[in-house]
Amino acid sequence: MSKFSILAEFWGFLKHRKKWWLTPIVVVMVLLGALIVLSQGSAVAPFIYTLF
Repeated sequence: MSKFSILAEFWGFLKHRKKWWLTPIVVVMVLLGALIVLSQGSAVAPFIYTLF
C-alpha cells in the first residue's frame, strides 16, 4: 500500500460522504506534524515545543 493510495482513499471518502469540513483540519494537522519533525534538530525546537 503506497502513500498515494491512502490519499486516494481519503479523497474518495470526502467525495462520497461529503465531509469537506475535514479537509482544513487534516491539512493543519499535517502541517503541524511536518513542522515538529523538521525542526527537531534545530535551535528553533524549544520555541515550537512551548506552543504545545
